[in-house]
Amino acid sequence: MMADRNTYKYHLKRGNEIIRSGITNDLERREKEHQREFGSNVHLQKVGNITTREGAKEWEKDQKRGTP
Repeated sequence: MMADRNTYKYHLKRGNEIIRSGITNDLERREKEHQREFGSNVHLQKVGNITTREGAKEWEKDQKRGTP
C-alpha cells in the first residue's frame, strides 16, 4: 500500500527572506497561524509538489541541517 500524499512543504517568508521552513496538511490554516505569531506581513510559499508525511519530514530535517 502506498502512503498518502497529503503534506505540503513550505517556506515562511517576509518579503524575499525565508524565516522558517516547515510542513503542513493545510497551507491556508498554517499561514494564518504564522501571521498571528510573526505579523500579517509574512506569507507561505509552497515548495515542490504535495508529498507523503514521511517525505516531508525528511525534507524538513534537511532544511534544519542546511541541506537544499
